[in-house]
Amino acid sequence: MPALEVCPLDELPPGSVKIVRAGQLALGVYNVEGELYAIEDRCSHDDGPLCEGDWDPEERVVTCPRHGSNFDLRTGEALTLPAFQPVETFPVRVEDGIVKVDV
Repeated sequence: MPALEVCPLDELPPGSVKIVRAGQLALGVYNVEGELYAIEDRCSHDDGPLCEGDWDPEERVVTCPRHGSNFDLRTGEALTLPAFQPVETFPVRVEDGIVKVDV
């Protein structure tokens, strides 16, 4: 699986998100209290940007800025309507101080 280099870990402190692109694919990479998550930056309801929305680090939920659907950062599961289909999530790792996502 190819790895997308996101940034040095110190550029993604706890409580932050970074949106990155790999060709046509856009991802939101989140640092939640030192745990890293990557989720597709596409709401399954209307294909709009997902990771530009608010997110709750305690619940590990991102909210679509267009229509308010909530998605689980860990699984990509749609938690509220109008979305009902999940979005893709990706494994994240730190290698030699660099955050990488397997896409």
